Amino acid sequence: MDAIIKVGGSLAEDPEVLRALCSKLSELAKKHALVVVPGGGEFADTVRDFDQRFSLPHGVSHRMAILGMDQFGLLLSAVTPGSIVSRTPDDLERISSMGKVPIFLPSHMMFNEDPLENSWDVTSDSIAAFVAKRLGAAKVILVTDVDGIFTADPKKNVDGELLQEISVQELFNMRRRTSVDKFLPKLLLETPLDCYVVNGKYPMRISHIIEGFRTVCTRIV
Repeated sequence: MDAIIKVGGSLAEDPEVLRALCSKLSELAKKHALVVVPGGGEFADTVRDFDQRFSLPHGVSHRMAILGMDQFGLLLSAVTPGSIVSRTPDDLERISSMGKVPIFLPSHMMFNEDPLENSWDVTSDSIAAFVAKRLGAAKVILVTDVDGIFTADPKKNVDGELLQEISVQELFNMRRRTSVDKFLPKLLLETPLDCYVVNGKYPMRISHIIEGFRTVCTRIV
């Protein structure tokens, strides 16, 4: 498997941006073995709202948020040409070998195995990394609506600088959510992966990462 690609739900805020990204993924799937893991986006944000209002048990909110990933995955399947949804890891390589885009709906696997901490520190970023480990993927690419990981939140602080590379240990030492979830560096310390954070508004950057070219992004090393 060449790459696990997590498509962040924030990219759905602009339908044309999301459609352009999904078209590029369809094009890439004809040449590269890839799997798309959906983010949670507004579906997961709704769960956060209910969690705040009802103080839900961690296991309940965790599973509700994963179901939000399933919902966004179904949306992605509707706007990604040549895509096929799958609920089991065993089907992903078969779908990919057909030149199609496998879109993985994670709830079945995550509910049955419950392999990760049940908290808001674990989001689709860590789940994508877990899937990459399971499938032995060469790369995991976390596609979001910013260029990568910054020294400060670029949406709130114009002085934040893009980090072209950051070590897993440095990311862990930040002990805060950046443009990836807080649990991801802990997972990467246990299971090293070739991991990238990239802006999905520029789909060619994903091509460059898969094909080994330099581009605007953050590589977690």
